[in-house]
Amino acid sequence: MRSVTLAREASPSGLLATVVTSFQLLYVLSPIQVIVVQIDESFVGVIKQLPGVLAVIPDVLHKVHTTRSWDFLELERNGAATGAWKDAAKYGVDAIIGNVDTGVWPESASFKDDGYSVPSRWRGKCITGNDTTFKCNNKLIGAGFFNLGFLASGLLQGKPPSQAAELYTPRDYIGHGTHTLSTAGGGFVPDASVFGHGKGTAKGGSPLARVAAYKACYAEGCSSSDILAAMVTAVEDGVNVLSLSVGGPADDYLSDPIAIGAFYAVQKGVIVVCSASNSGPQPGSVTNVAPWILTVGASTMDRDFPAYVTFGGVTSSMTIKGQSLSNSTLPQGQRYAMINAKNANAANVPSENSTLCFPGSLDSDKVRGKIVVCTRGVNARVEKGLVVKQAGGVGMVLCNYAGNGEDVIADPHLIAAAHVSYSQCINLFNYLGSTDNPVGYITASDARLGVKPAPVMAAFSSRGPNPITPQILKPDITAPGVSVIAAYSEAVSPTELSFDDRRVPYNIMSGTSMSCPHVSGIVGLIKTKYPDWTPAMIKSAIMTTAITGDNDSGKIRDETGAAATPFAYGSGHVRSVQALDPGLVYDTTSADYADFLCALRPTQNPLPLPVFGDDGKPRACSQGAQYGRPEDLNYPSIAVPCLSGSATVRRRVKNVGAAPCRYAVSVTEALAGVKVTVYPPELSFESYGEEREFTVRLEVQDAAAAANYVFGSIEWSEESESDPDRKHRVRSPIVAKTTCG
Repeated sequence: MRSVTLAREASPSGLLATVVTSFQLLYVLSPIQVIVVQIDESFVGVIKQLPGVLAVIPDVLHKVHTTRSWDFLELERNGAATGAWKDAAKYGVDAIIGNVDTGVWPESASFKDDGYSVPSRWRGKCITGNDTTFKCNNKLIGAGFFNLGFLASGLLQGKPPSQAAELYTPRDYIGHGTHTLSTAGGGFVPDASVFGHGKGTAKGGSPLARVAAYKACYAEGCSSSDILAAMVTAVEDGVNVLSLSVGGPADDYLSDPIAIGAFYAVQKGVIVVCSASNSGPQPGSVTNVAPWILTVGASTMDRDFPAYVTFGGVTSSMTIKGQSLSNSTLPQGQRYAMINAKNANAANVPSENSTLCFPGSLDSDKVRGKIVVCTRGVNARVEKGLVVKQAGGVGMVLCNYAGNGEDVIADPHLIAAAHVSYSQCINLFNYLGSTDNPVGYITASDARLGVKPAPVMAAFSSRGPNPITPQILKPDITAPGVSVIAAYSEAVSPTELSFDDRRVPYNIMSGTSMSCPHVSGIVGLIKTKYPDWTPAMIKSAIMTTAITGDNDSGKIRDETGAAATPFAYGSGHVRSVQALDPGLVYDTTSADYADFLCALRPTQNPLPLPVFGDDGKPRACSQGAQYGRPEDLNYPSIAVPCLSGSATVRRRVKNVGAAPCRYAVSVTEALAGVKVTVYPPELSFESYGEEREFTVRLEVQDAAAAANYVFGSIEWSEESESDPDRKHRVRSPIVAKTTCG
C-alpha cells in the first residue's frame, strides 16, 4: 500500500489507470494532493516515473506512545486556579483541540457539555459509524474514524467479529485516546481517582476548550495513511491545536506522513504537538522530529504513590520504597516468605524467563503463598503480577534492571505489589541470596505530594540527537508523563489485560503519550490569549520560558540520578504561566521550512510536500540558489553537530511584550571547549511585533573537550528602567560537538 503525492493538476484515478491493471483507491486527500492506493509493489517503480507524481511513500504501522500535574505546572496553587489560567487564558475557551488517537469514550464526565456552545467556525461532523449510542455534544464537538489503511494491511484477518466492529466507530476500546484527549481539553470533574488514589479534580490544560476525536489507531497499531487522513480532516474541520501521541521511526521528513500532515497543518495556522516516543534512554531514539512539530518528552511530577517493602527479621529488617496503585493489600502484621523469580522457574523453563515472570514460567509449588521478586522488562509490568497471582503468589516486588535506574511507575496491579528502583533492589537481592528463608511484607500504597526532586526524566522518554537532522535539537520540551490520572474508556480494564474485569472512569498511565497532551492543553491556552500567533510563535513561547532546574534547587536529572541534558528535555520543563507572557519569540514561516528542506536537498524539484506557491504549483528547490544551512533555521534552540574551527548561526526574535524595551544577552551556561559570542549584545525594540536579528558564534578552543556533545545556553534578559519588575527571560539551549558523524 502506498501514499502517492501528486502535482495539483494531476487526476488520481486516470493517472494510475494508465500503468496499473488493478488498484484500490482508499483516500483522496485533495488539500495536500495525496491519494492512498493499495497496489502491487511491482508497480511502484513505474508509478514514480509518471508525470505529475512527486513521491510514492509506503504505508507503515505506527504505535501510540503510551490531576496533580496542573498544580505542578503552576496553573493551580493549592488546588485554586491562578489568574493566568483563569483570566488571561480563560481556561482555553477559544481553542478547538483535535486528537488523533484510539478514539474517545464520549460518556466520560470529562466531556460533559454543560454551559458550552459549538463555535461558529467549526466545520466538522460527528461520524458515528455503526455505533448508535455514540453522541457528540457541545464539548465533544466532532468525531470520526479512519480505518482504510489498517483494513488494507491485513492485520484484521483472523480476528473475532467484535474486534472488526470496533473499527467502524470513533468509540475508544483501548483507553489511550480518552486519556490523552481529556488531559489536553477535558472539563472539570471533582473527586476523580483511581481506586481511591490521587483523589482530586480532574481537568485538562484547556478545560473549557472544545475537543474532537479522530480515531486512527487500533490494538495492532496505526496505519500511517489513516493518520495522515485524520490530520488533514482535522485541519479542514477547523481545529487550531492538533495533538498526536503516536509515531514511528522515519529517516526522511519527505516520507514521514506525520511530518507531511503537520506541514500542511502549520501552513493553515494549526500547531501540531507530538510525543517523542518511549524508546529511551537510547541516544537518537526520538521521533516526530520535524522542526515544524512541537516534540514532547516525558518526566515526573511532584506526586507519587509509595508502597514500601520490608524484608528481613523482626530485629534486623530493612525497608525500601516502591510505587504502586494496587487495590489489593496484604494483612498487616504478617510476614510472607519471599522468592527470587529466577529460582521459581517451572520445569523445562529457563531461569531467564522466570526472572522476567513470563506467562507460564513460574512453578506453583515454589511460589504459592509467597511474595515473588520479578525483574522489569519485555512483558507488561502488570502482566508479571498476574503471572505471580495465577501461580499462587500473594504479592510481587517488581525490580528495575540497571538500564531503568531509578525510574519507577505506579500501576494498578492485580496483586499486592511495589515497583522498586535498581539501587534499592540491590539490597533486596543481596538479602534474598543471604538466607534460606527470606521473609517480607508489602504495604498498601497512598498518594504523597511535594515529592523531591521533580521533575526527573523518565527512562523511557526517547532521547536526541535528532536522527534526521541533528542541526535541529529534539525533543523540544518535557512535561509530566509519569503516573498521570485522566479519563479512561470503560470498555477496557485499567491494566488492558483481557481477564481483568475491573472498569474505571479514570486511570493512571505513563508515557510520552501522556506528556504530549499536557503541552497541547497549554498550547490551547496560548492560542486563546493570542489567536493571531503563528504555530512557531506559540512553540517558541513554550520553549524559551522552560526551566532546566528541579524543585530541590538542582538540575533536572535522569533515571540514573545524573544531570540530564537537552537531548532528554530539549529546552527544559514546560512552564505554563511564563509561556503566556514570553517577551520575545522566534517566528518561522512555512516558506522558511521549505527553504530548510531545500538546504537539505537543493536539487529536489519539486518538494513532495503540500507546499504550493501563489500560482498553485508545487514549491521547487532551485539548484544554485542560496538556502542557507539547516542550523540557520530560525529555531528557539541551537545545534551544531559538526563544529570545525568556528561557526556562526543566525537568529531573529520578535517583540511580543510591552514597548519600548531593551534586552541584554548572557551566556548562562558555557560549553566545554567552545567559546560562545553573541552579537549584538543588546537588542532594542520600539514597538510590538518589531523584529531584530543577532548572530551566535561558536569557536572551538579545546577540540578534545568537545569531541562528544557539549551543552550550554544563552539568555536574553529584559532591562526596564521604568518598570523594574518587568523582567522577561528568553532562554535558548545550545548543543555542539567537534567531531562529525
